[in-house]
Amino acid sequence: SDISPLSGSTIQEGLSPNHLKKAKLMFFYSRYPSSSMLKMYFSDVKFNRCITSQLIKWFSNFREFYYIQIEKFARQFINDGVVSADDISVSCDSPLYKVLNMHYNKANDFEVPER
Repeated sequence: SDISPLSGSTIQEGLSPNHLKKAKLMFFYSRYPSSSMLKMYFSDVKFNRCITSQLIKWFSNFREFYYIQIEKFARQFINDGVVSADDISVSCDSPLYKVLNMHYNKANDFEVPER
């Protein structure tokens, strides 16, 4: 079997649920990852057109959900009379945080920083 030179693990033919979790976490560091970045972070995957397409689709879906939520909450802030970005704070108690955490970290696999 093939061995990934970077991770020392076996190279897989497809993507697993753990790859999806990893992609969700990666999304917060890079909204538009390059192909070389994807190959580096998913070094245990044998890349082909199907794998690349799936990863592109995942990131596209992540962006769509994220920006819909941001726009929804931005509109609510405007309706509430907020006029400056300095007046907006997102804490662990805020609805925006809860929606994003539930979507991207449903099983609470990742510890979210306080800030």
